[in-house]
Amino acid sequence: MLKSVILAAGKGTRMKSETPKVLHTIFDKTLVGYVIDAVNGTGMADENFVIVGHQAERVEEYIKENYNNAKTVLQSPQLGTGHAVSMVLPQLKDFDGEVIILCGDTPLITSETLKEFVEYHKENKSDLTVMSAIFDNPTNYGRIIRGTDGRVEGIVEEKDATPAQKEVKEINAGIYCLDWKKVKPAFSELKTNNAQGEYYLTDIIKWGNENSLRVNAYILKNNEEIYGINSKANLAEATKFLNRRIINKHLTNGVTIIDPDTTWISPETEIEPDTVIYPSTYIEGKNIIGKNCKIGPFAHLRGGVTIEDDVKIGNFVEVKKAYIKSHTNACHLTYIGDAEIGSNVNIGAGTITANYNPLTKEKSKTIIEDNVKIGSNSVLVAPVKVEEGTNVGALSVITKDLPAWALAITRAPLRVIEGWVKKQLEK
Repeated sequence: MLKSVILAAGKGTRMKSETPKVLHTIFDKTLVGYVIDAVNGTGMADENFVIVGHQAERVEEYIKENYNNAKTVLQSPQLGTGHAVSMVLPQLKDFDGEVIILCGDTPLITSETLKEFVEYHKENKSDLTVMSAIFDNPTNYGRIIRGTDGRVEGIVEEKDATPAQKEVKEINAGIYCLDWKKVKPAFSELKTNNAQGEYYLTDIIKWGNENSLRVNAYILKNNEEIYGINSKANLAEATKFLNRRIINKHLTNGVTIIDPDTTWISPETEIEPDTVIYPSTYIEGKNIIGKNCKIGPFAHLRGGVTIEDDVKIGNFVEVKKAYIKSHTNACHLTYIGDAEIGSNVNIGAGTITANYNPLTKEKSKTIIEDNVKIGSNSVLVAPVKVEEGTNVGALSVITKDLPAWALAITRAPLRVIEGWVKKQLEK
């Protein structure tokens, strides 16, 4: 099986944030989470090592809570990328197989590319393969230096490059595949004779050539996948890249998206064909949306939502952790949270499932069975169950379970005081 080493020790100074860079999120998933998921998605990896440093405890807590096949390894002090990888030498001292090395701030890398990368490494009988990319403007990237025969001789960082080397357009994408048993000794022999005085991971290419190893470069097909996050501007741009990829997938699969520029859909959301997503809709987390649904405009799905076929979630409707059965409508100005909603239900404007107890900090469930009608501006105080066919009158506050086919109403009687306005004005 494959092992991965994910570099996630940096502070991310340019993020201007107290949150570690790799714990910043896109669609509520962390940057390092995207990288781990991409590795796991290859079906090749059985163990991931995440190198931590800055705010190590927070990153370690996230990894421990979310991944069974990942563990953290502390790098302290932080003496460069080569030094970071060397931290796993004790854990992998007896390992004989491939190790891939990635950066924890590149959330756009895909499982498909990583799988192809590893397969390229094996097919070419490489001992060491670096992923590269061709950039028209390679400024600030390490350059891949090839010999006259096209063989990869080394990687030169921008700060250390000569004017001629800076003209090279093939850059280091920062991902490596190693025959671990053969390349492992390199991490005990790296030097710090560079502008930064650090142990560069890139120097393993030169070391490999000096030790007669087979060194190759795999050229990336889509440069977008190695887009790194170093600032909030980068984070916003990466979110757009990822969202465009997701939108295009759904359009190809038969989903109608009226305005892709204002629609945001998380990568874990599944949508069936012939559903229409209207403008300014934001869908995050993991959701399942059936066929022939209408979502939006200005709808917000917050995750944990399953929507069956022929459902309407309209403008300014927010849904979280809810199961909504077929032919149900919540057309406007509604909050549905921690709920089970049946078929053929109509939820009037301004309805709220009041699911949160601020004293106990607990959330409770609202259950609405088939054929129920909820009048506008109603509040359902959970835990509560509305049985089949019941109608809830507008402006009602429901605090206890309702039987089937009943009318429930808590509205105060209407009083009309004739001439009241005229009398007030005369005063």
